[in-house]
Amino acid sequence: MSACKNCGKTLTPNEIGLTKKLVNRGSTEFYCMDCLCEIFKCDKELLEKKIEQFKKQGCVLFA
Repeated sequence: MSACKNCGKTLTPNEIGLTKKLVNRGSTEFYCMDCLCEIFKCDKELLEKKIEQFKKQGCVLFA
């Protein structure tokens, strides 16, 4: 299991995919949803909508 680079929380596959999609596709260190919200200064709801959007587009980074 991967852990958030910032806070140490256990990550979901979607959090790993979102880090790769928004930060760097080659990332080997990942962030949880809360830390991504802090980095991008947005709320969790927006990132959840983006995950669904990426899934509908067929992005293979998401479960």
